[in-house]
Amino acid sequence: MAVELNHTVIYARDRQVSAEFLAEVLGLAVGAPMGPFLPVETGNGVTLDYYQQGDEPFTPTHYAFLVPDDEFGTMIDRLERMRVTYYADPNHTDPGRINHRDGGRGAYFADPDGHNMEIITRPYTRR
Repeated sequence: MAVELNHTVIYARDRQVSAEFLAEVLGLAVGAPMGPFLPVETGNGVTLDYYQQGDEPFTPTHYAFLVPDDEFGTMIDRLERMRVTYYADPNHTDPGRINHRDGGRGAYFADPDGHNMEIITRPYTRR
């Protein structure tokens, strides 16, 4: 059996708000709560389990999503409709633009908790 990522926990101040935000951007659904977790399942079966951290401090992190090329523009449109600024770079210095790394398209944006989310249409070449 090959090793696969099954789920990961994403800390949030409000798990409902954060899960619904990402689900809306990516065109996914928020699942039923499982104990303290609120899941968003991706197309390859990996579950993002949102955990409500409340006012406890946590360090925002980075999550990258490989998305279908024909849905990328729709996701950018959703971000614009939601008034969320997207960027061509991970440091968020090039607003309102996308990148074309490795022949694909990509963009970065912050979720409600400051996690650096990324959508890409091609996996990056490992060098």
